[in-house]
Amino acid sequence: MLLSGIFPPITTPFYPDGNVYFKKLEHNVERYSRTPVAGVVVLGSTGEAVMLSDSERRDVLKSAREAAAPSKVLIAGAGIESAIETLRLTEYAAELGYDVALVRTPHFYRRQMHAANLLAFYRTVADGSPLPVLIYNVPTFTAYDIPAETVVELAEHPNIIGIKESGGDVEKVRKMVEGTRHIKRSAAVTETFDAVTPRMLAAAAGSSAHGGGELLQVGALTGGAATSPQSSPQPSASKASSAAVTVVGNLKTRQKEVGFQVLVGAAQKLLPSLEAGAVGAILAFACPAPTACYEIYAAWKEGDADLARLKQERIIKAAQRVGSDLGISGLKYALDWNGYYGGPARLPLLPLTAVLKAEVEQLMVDLRN
Repeated sequence: MLLSGIFPPITTPFYPDGNVYFKKLEHNVERYSRTPVAGVVVLGSTGEAVMLSDSERRDVLKSAREAAAPSKVLIAGAGIESAIETLRLTEYAAELGYDVALVRTPHFYRRQMHAANLLAFYRTVADGSPLPVLIYNVPTFTAYDIPAETVVELAEHPNIIGIKESGGDVEKVRKMVEGTRHIKRSAAVTETFDAVTPRMLAAAAGSSAHGGGELLQVGALTGGAATSPQSSPQPSASKASSAAVTVVGNLKTRQKEVGFQVLVGAAQKLLPSLEAGAVGAILAFACPAPTACYEIYAAWKEGDADLARLKQERIIKAAQRVGSDLGISGLKYALDWNGYYGGPARLPLLPLTAVLKAEVEQLMVDLRN
């Protein structure tokens, strides 16, 4: 699965009484689907996943899935402290039609999280997961930072396709990119080099009933031989995998080499991270300002270094303060102010004071959607 681009890790809306506000969740996802983001992450740290019950997590995954456009990559936050519970949630996400499982590093027993523990955990999850796995390193919340060397070793597993690195260390990004450069894999992309999702194929299959077209097994799109939409990506070794393929109707795909994909989580360091080899980002600040974040990526992708630098400088202060310092409550207020629904966070998180709300408004004034 191609993971290039910008992904907002969407928030989970709540009513004032703390219950999940599913209509607003759907509203937000539908609106993100009309922006240039590559997809959305559901149940990430920004989604207050740790605040939700197991049934609420499943309901949130289902609601977001139903509201998302078929062309947007759907990443499910499925990381729980044990491998068996992680697999259960991953399997449910696969049943719904998600594309990738984002698996946070276990951390509660952090003193025992040696390399052997992490290797066993992620390999067990990757072996059993019907979805490709994206490692999630977020030391700000977990107080655990997975070493680059462990990531490089895990990258050899064919069902571990990348990492979301939220530590903010650009040199670590560079080290992981260099250490995994030898890994060669491929993913199906459209004629304009966007990701191809199983939901796109299903929609195309529906249209082919009216207009004809060739139906291709999904395994051929992932570089492997499996036929399931959730089949694990396999290393690409044949020249045939790069040939353009008509899937169905007007949907044409081709294979693109992607390798091990490193995404980052610090918006204020997005451009330096892209220059270090990252292919995209999952950014909390992209929740209230998806277009502003995408413009940095687009300018970098087009080779316009000056414009990319200008766009990066434009968001640095707001990304640091709103996206990091003020936490979930700050992000949710920025969402409210920028046309999405933010609403309250769950206790023990408190709403912003009037002074902090005014500060958020001032920081976001030039970043209106």
